[in-house]
Amino acid sequence: MAEGSVGVANETTRSRGIRRLLAGRHALWVGFVVVHVVLAWLNLVGPGYPFGDVTGVYRVWAETAQHGWLRMGIDAPWVYPILAFAPMTAALAFGAEYYGQTWLVMVTLLDAIAFSVLLGRARLSRRRRAAAWWWVGFLAVLGPIALGRIDAVTVPIAILGLLWAAGRPRVAATLLTIGAWVKVWPAALVAALVVASRRRMEVVTIAAALSVGIVAVSLLAGSGANALGFVAEQAGRGLQVEAPVAVAWLWAIVAGSKTVTIEYDRDILTFQIQGPGADAAAGLTTPVMVVAVAVVLLLGIRAARRGAPLGALLAPLALAFVVVLMLANKVGSPQFVTWLTAPVVLGIVLGGRRFTVPAVLAAAIALLTQVIYPYWYGWLLVADPAFVLVLTGKVALLVALLAWSVRAVWQAGRVRA
Repeated sequence: MAEGSVGVANETTRSRGIRRLLAGRHALWVGFVVVHVVLAWLNLVGPGYPFGDVTGVYRVWAETAQHGWLRMGIDAPWVYPILAFAPMTAALAFGAEYYGQTWLVMVTLLDAIAFSVLLGRARLSRRRRAAAWWWVGFLAVLGPIALGRIDAVTVPIAILGLLWAAGRPRVAATLLTIGAWVKVWPAALVAALVVASRRRMEVVTIAAALSVGIVAVSLLAGSGANALGFVAEQAGRGLQVEAPVAVAWLWAIVAGSKTVTIEYDRDILTFQIQGPGADAAAGLTTPVMVVAVAVVLLLGIRAARRGAPLGALLAPLALAFVVVLMLANKVGSPQFVTWLTAPVVLGIVLGGRRFTVPAVLAAAIALLTQVIYPYWYGWLLVADPAFVLVLTGKVALLVALLAWSVRAVWQAGRVRA
C-alpha cells in the first residue's frame, strides 16, 4: 500500500475512534461534569460578579424569611411567583456561608436528572446524543449566567416536562406548571402542550387545579393579594438596558443624544433607559406581547386542527412562544436565553437535523449574550458602539429564530392529516 494511502487510512481510523469516543455515555457525562465545574468556578471567583443575584439578593430574601422578618410574596409584593422561594430557601441547607456553593450543587443535580432522562436507559440514539452534546455546548457558550439565576432551576424542569409530553402528559403538565410558579416563562410551554396534545383537557385540568392549590396555600400562609403580586411588579418595571426594544435608545446614545441616559433603579436593582418615549415603549411591550402570543396561538391551533402530530408541532410551537416572550419583553435579562434550552433539546430529539437551524441560532444567541454579560457588561452600560452592535446582532438572531419557528408551525399544519 502506498505511503499516502496508509496515512489516509490511519487518519480515518483516528477519526472513527474519536467519533466512537464522543458517541458514548461516558464522554457525555464527562462533558457535562466539566462544563458544570467550570461554570461553577466562574460564578464563584470569575470576573464581572455573575453570581450577584444569588449571593447578594436571593440569600438575603431567604435569610429574612428564615428569621421571621419578611417573607417575600407573602408579607410583601414580589417580582417572582411564590414557588421561587422554595429553591432560594433550600440553598440555606448548609448555612448562609455556603449558600452559593449549595445553590450550584442544587442546580447541577437538577440538570443531571434531566440529562439522565434525556440520555435514557435504552440504546443511545443519534438524536438524543446530539441533543445532549448541544445542551452541554450551549451551557458552555452561555457562560456562568446559565447556573447563576432562578431561571436555572426551571430549565431542567422544563426539559423533563417536554421530554415526557407525549408519553406522560399528566406528569408533563405537573412539572411545567410547577416551573411556571417558580418563574413565569414555562407557562408558555404549558400553552404549547395544550395546543399540541390530543389529551389537552387533562393538561388544562392538572395545570388549573395545581395553580389553584398553590394560590390557596399562599392565601392560607397570609399572602392576600401578594400571591399574584408578581404580575403587578413586572408590569411596573421600566425599559431595561438589555431589552430588545432598548436597542433604539442605545443607538441614540451612540449618536450623541443628550436626552437619553442609562440609570440604575435601586428598587428593582436593574439598569434602565431614561429618555423620550422610553416609558411609553415599556408600557407597550405587554400589549404587543399579548398580541404576538395570540398570533402564535392561532397558528398552533390551525396546525393542530389540521392533524399536525405532537412530534411535529410541540417543539417549534414552544420555541415560538418562548422567543415571543423574549423579544416583546421590557426586561431582557441575559438569563432569559436559558429559556431556549428546553424547546431546542426537544426539537433535536424529535426532529434531528431538521432542527439544525434553530439549534445554531440559539447557540449563537448564547455566545453573544456571554460576550456582553458578565465580563464586559460595563461597556454596554456606557453604550459603547461595539457592544450595542453585539446586542443588536443578538436581537436580529432572535427575530430570525422567531421567523423559523413560526414557519415550522405553519408547515406542521400545511397539509390536512
